[in-house]
Amino acid sequence: MAQIELKDVSLSYFTLKQETEALREINLSIKAGEFISIVGPSGCGKSTLLSLISGMLKPTKGEVLIDGHEVSGTSPKVGYMLQHDHLFEWRDVLSNLLVGAEIRRMDKKAARQNAIELLERYGLGEFAQHSPSQLSGGMRQRVALIRTLVAKPDILLLDEPFSALDYQTRLMLSEEVFHIIKDQGKTAILVTHDLSEAISMADRVMVMSKRPSTISTVHSIRFDEGDDLSPWKKREAGRYNYYFNAIWKELGDHVLP
Repeated sequence: MAQIELKDVSLSYFTLKQETEALREINLSIKAGEFISIVGPSGCGKSTLLSLISGMLKPTKGEVLIDGHEVSGTSPKVGYMLQHDHLFEWRDVLSNLLVGAEIRRMDKKAARQNAIELLERYGLGEFAQHSPSQLSGGMRQRVALIRTLVAKPDILLLDEPFSALDYQTRLMLSEEVFHIIKDQGKTAILVTHDLSEAISMADRVMVMSKRPSTISTVHSIRFDEGDDLSPWKKREAGRYNYYFNAIWKELGDHVLP
């Protein structure tokens, strides 16, 4: 059974003067534990798709299902990690990690213990009492991911979480985040403009067309060297260039008139 399903999902925006069709008849099925990347031309509705899955938007037509139940609003099953970390500077790292748990009214003691354990597990234990301003950009994004995990979602939505970082930090953090998500056994959907990132992190890469957007193709990412490779090793694998060139050409076809 699919954990996430979109069935004939369309979304239009309405004003007094016109209707703008953003998404058209999106069909998507994602199993528990899958890592999916979504790429497409700018403005095609990649982030909009995440908003539909999170329950922050409702489709104009069709259904969005999580665990067989129609999404009717935001759910504790879904965690959202954005491009910017949005850490509160007046809170230390540990207090920042508890924000989501506080909003969801989880047991404070259990959430705090879970936060401490996750900090230790992922190499940030010594920074629990630091302020966010004392952390590097990569460390702040790791804290943002751990904050999302403290709330114990089953599904992680990642909306260009590395795009504000320099290239070297981005490479290192994508490696770390990949291993954290796999270690936690989460289902993940990554929206990115970086094809290398999309291919090296995902089990499948979905290519969206220009507006009104559909899912034009889906690439199952498989390597002769094995499917348990790290993102860095995937970039060095034999079929990596094949996937990169194929998806790059498709994106060009959707951008050019």
